[in-house]
Amino acid sequence: MNPIAQELNAVLSAQNPALLEMLSDMGKRLFFPKGILTQGAEAKEKAFAANATIGIAMEHHRTMHFQSLMDQVNEIPPEESLTYAPSFGIPALRNAWQAELFAKNPTLSGKRISLPVVTCGVTHGVSTFADLWVDPGDTLVLPDKMWGNYNMIFSVKKGAKIVTFPLFSGSGGFNLKGFEEALRKEAVSGKVIPILNFPNNPTGYSPNRAEGEAIVNILRGLAEEGIRVVVAFDDAYFGLFYDDAVFPESLFAALAQSHPNILAVKLDGATKENFVWGLRVGFITYGCKADGDIARVYEALEKKTAGCIRGTVSNAPHLSQTLLLRSMGDRRYAAEKKEKFEILKQRALRVREVLKQGRYQDAWEAYPFNSGYFMCLRLKKMDAEALRVHLLEKYGVGLISIGDRDLRVAFSCLEEGEIQDLFDQILAGVRDLSRGGA
Repeated sequence: MNPIAQELNAVLSAQNPALLEMLSDMGKRLFFPKGILTQGAEAKEKAFAANATIGIAMEHHRTMHFQSLMDQVNEIPPEESLTYAPSFGIPALRNAWQAELFAKNPTLSGKRISLPVVTCGVTHGVSTFADLWVDPGDTLVLPDKMWGNYNMIFSVKKGAKIVTFPLFSGSGGFNLKGFEEALRKEAVSGKVIPILNFPNNPTGYSPNRAEGEAIVNILRGLAEEGIRVVVAFDDAYFGLFYDDAVFPESLFAALAQSHPNILAVKLDGATKENFVWGLRVGFITYGCKADGDIARVYEALEKKTAGCIRGTVSNAPHLSQTLLLRSMGDRRYAAEKKEKFEILKQRALRVREVLKQGRYQDAWEAYPFNSGYFMCLRLKKMDAEALRVHLLEKYGVGLISIGDRDLRVAFSCLEEGEIQDLFDQILAGVRDLSRGGA
């Protein structure tokens, strides 16, 4: 094992031995190299005569560039767009995102969390989490209604096993009993890895306040029994909550620094929160407890995370990070965010209003939804894939089929005035297939 990795592991072992045990074998081996990047950073600070370190090209002591390209990004200079960003992310952006985490999650007040490390979108954040904390053969606990890419990241790439529980209880809320039973079944290994994605993709469900508090208590209870809990919060759609009853914060805030046996990992990003899907800017943030210097613990975790990023994509795009940072600092930012939220909320409320119409009752029932981009229909008699194909070919309507009976509707893509027509077309498709015709 590299001596630098040994040093980081020694820090974790001294401050909280459970954290070292939670790391995957790869996570234990990871470190941030003191090579070209470190030497280049030192040169950037101290080399006043000449800096011949980083592999970029210079011209007239400026970053070399095509003017035809720079004309497209207006006033952003090449030094803030074309050069390599640190593997940790731009420091100013990391600080700005952390400040937003505290503002959006008041429960974090008085707690210490790591400085977010920038990833290439939330997907890359989930993959980085897997590298650091999941070994082949480990079991992850997820709801049965989940983002399909988890299978690729955890099962196919990592060789881990996914165990699911029904997302909804018989009463239509979050299935607390099923969640706890699944966790306790896997806790015999001494370690559990739940992934909680709220608002949920594909259903658009987030727990209410009582459910959120119960989830936190379940995980704390396991930790108090000596189980090491590595809980990841996929908060890709965070903040898009349309009901006052929804738990208003990330559950990460409640579990960060809550027990030495709990590592809370927040995976989020500007992708959906700030409507910049193609910029690929995500973040991974840690919240844990240590008997000693928590700052050293977070520094070690951040270095391992940045080392993992260095060994895959090297760094997230500098231009994307600069654009996001400038937007967050713009005087219009808060108003724009509120405006777009209200548009999505009105679409969600319109979907609910339309679905109350009795003529749909024989065709489907809607899973509970209160947040995010999506909602799901549970077809009562129809094969979801057959209906999806029929709707696409006859009516030009595109939906996502999931399993035998579920159809996902992204109301985020629809204008409010299009919602009634969409569900009428789905109903027409169901009736077509019920009659056996096209």
